Amino acid sequence: MKNIWILLTKYNDVFLFILFFGISLFLVITQNDFQRTTSLNSSNSVIGKIYQQASQVTNYLQLTDANKALLEENNKLRQELDQYLLADTSTLQLVRDTAGEVRYSYLPARVINNSIRQKNNYITLSRGANDGIRKGMGVISPQGIVGIVLNVSDHFSTVQSLLHSDTRISAELVESQAFGSLVWGDEYDSRRAVLRDIPNHVEVKKGEKIVTSGYSLFPPGIQVGEVVGTSDGGGESFLDITVALSTEFHKLQYVYVVIDHFNTEKQLLEAEGSMDD
Repeated sequence: MKNIWILLTKYNDVFLFILFFGISLFLVITQNDFQRTTSLNSSNSVIGKIYQQASQVTNYLQLTDANKALLEENNKLRQELDQYLLADTSTLQLVRDTAGEVRYSYLPARVINNSIRQKNNYITLSRGANDGIRKGMGVISPQGIVGIVLNVSDHFSTVQSLLHSDTRISAELVESQAFGSLVWGDEYDSRRAVLRDIPNHVEVKKGEKIVTSGYSLFPPGIQVGEVVGTSDGGGESFLDITVALSTEFHKLQYVYVVIDHFNTEKQLLEAEGSMDD
């Protein structure tokens, strides 16, 4: 004990410098969105492994909720399969692309870090470039949409959450099929978003379901949420619709990264069109 005290006394300046430097660095990263994102991207592998270890403890404590979610998803898939098998085969049609290929596939990933109370929130996943994840891919959960892949390292990736001021996702009302742009609301509430640019002549019902339109990174029909209220949006021509999100961001543990196998072809074709203009 005496030797330890002598060591601390002799090198107290060094220890104090390390302590205050660590506190300063922590405050800069945690209190600034840009610095936090930059530091995470520059050291994704190191920080990702730390998050991974911490999330293992959290996930163990939340196994009950995770198992419940999996059971509910399996039950839903089973019901859809039963309906498919009971359908009249003389009228049943399978919708495929013109090449007869599957357009979308899904890669499961574990959430190892997640923020929901910032102005701009991010999620870290336990999969990266080595698993086929690329920047710009959509991310969903068993409950609904989650966000868009922002940056990728070999083994980890960061996601720009739906709970981010810059996230825009095309979504539509199920009954009228009117579509608009889904954005996060102004309030710091992980349960609410706003569907904008819906023409005011569209009849909107409280409780009406909202899904992805298929015009963005996500396949059509992915659950988004339901209508809880409306207000006048851009002047008198459009409505702003308050949406209760189906995804419970505070409980996220596992997600699916959406792989669009035709996305490169689509982007090249659209780029050619813009060049012609």
